[in-house]
Amino acid sequence: MTSEETPLDAAIRGLARGRALARVLEVWRPEAWLELDARIRSGPVPRGTAHRAHQWLTRDVRPAAPRILGGTPRPGEGELALALCDADGRIRAAALPHAAGRAAVLPLVAIRAADWAAPVREAAHAVLAGALPRADTGTLAVTAPVALRLEARLRGGTAAALLRDVLRAAPPATLTTLLLNRDRPTRRLALDLAIERGLLRPAELAHLAAYDGDIGVRDKAATAALAAGVPDETLPLLLAARCGSVRSAGVTALRKAGRAAQAEPFLHDRSGLVRACARWALRQDGRDPVAVYRAACADPASVPDRAPLGLAECGEPTADLPVLWELAGHDRPLVRSSAVAGLRVLGAVDLGRLLALLDDPAPGVVREAARALLPWAERLPDRELVRRTAADRPAHVRIRALRLLRERGGEPYTESARRLLEDPDPVLRAQVRRALGTGDPRPRPPGAPARFLIR
Repeated sequence: MTSEETPLDAAIRGLARGRALARVLEVWRPEAWLELDARIRSGPVPRGTAHRAHQWLTRDVRPAAPRILGGTPRPGEGELALALCDADGRIRAAALPHAAGRAAVLPLVAIRAADWAAPVREAAHAVLAGALPRADTGTLAVTAPVALRLEARLRGGTAAALLRDVLRAAPPATLTTLLLNRDRPTRRLALDLAIERGLLRPAELAHLAAYDGDIGVRDKAATAALAAGVPDETLPLLLAARCGSVRSAGVTALRKAGRAAQAEPFLHDRSGLVRACARWALRQDGRDPVAVYRAACADPASVPDRAPLGLAECGEPTADLPVLWELAGHDRPLVRSSAVAGLRVLGAVDLGRLLALLDDPAPGVVREAARALLPWAERLPDRELVRRTAADRPAHVRIRALRLLRERGGEPYTESARRLLEDPDPVLRAQVRRALGTGDPRPRPPGAPARFLIR
């Protein structure tokens, strides 16, 4: 690839020179096939790529070409791929019969099934209808993602409909393989059909819910696992899942399983959704989660890390704010950050005490303090915030102070932002740009809305 070429240009050049698709293209990535098709059809082609002639096609398609005696030869994989993507619809249509039995180009045949030209679509549909039922799992693994992407197009539903029909009758091993595909829509389709056909045991569904990387797969699998009605097989996996929505489904199911008492540890879960479900489960069991939270927060030595925030989510300011202020000085950083987050939830407005929390050595505590101070930024003294952007302060303190200054606007923010953007620490500069969403801070009048979010 030359310095002027794009990766797609290099791929096209490789195909014109007879290289296989798998050697020049990331065939596992559906966007790569769509980009290749769009690039070839839009032109101009890379210099030195003379694929427009398509010498292997007959004179019927290329009237100006000499007739090839002895019939049309079998094109190479690269030649066929280039013809299937040609800007001339006659060439695309003529190339499709040659794609029969050529598994490597089946994703391009799927693209042609969404072609704007009706003759091309019809020919592609005929090839797909014959090829998909005989395709092996490797071919389906690269064709299915392309077919599913095409559904969003005006005429793009044909390939996906054929694919679904084939997979409904495919061997179980085929769907099992597609459940491991790196493409999320393909995994979702495989899961839908596996559930429809009853191919997965409840424990297998729970395992998918607990460990798959896609939220759509996780939620569908969790729902199907719980519907099986075998909590002994499914709940342990769901309750131990990394995803909060899956854990919340498991916590909610504890009541139906007659195990609502087991929801108590999840009152202190890192996910707010899980905490809410745990509170619901305890209430349904006749217990008061507020009392459980207050008992947990009463002993600083054993308080769970996120118990203060859970208390704030269901407690009362008059009764619970003093406890949260006390826990804001706890030895453990997670307890402190949880307590400060709870202060924000309960609407604490002691700005002096909250401002002092910006000096905490734990980034999580400073983050929560800044979030609590954000609505009151206009009432904070500039000098206190500017002082915290100085070079002798930790990076997490400097960045949060700068965010509060930006909410206030004016020259103190502009000067502080430019100073931090010129800091010798490249990591800090990158964090500042990411935090503010800009590398060129501009002053704004005091009171004007800030255009950033505290994360």
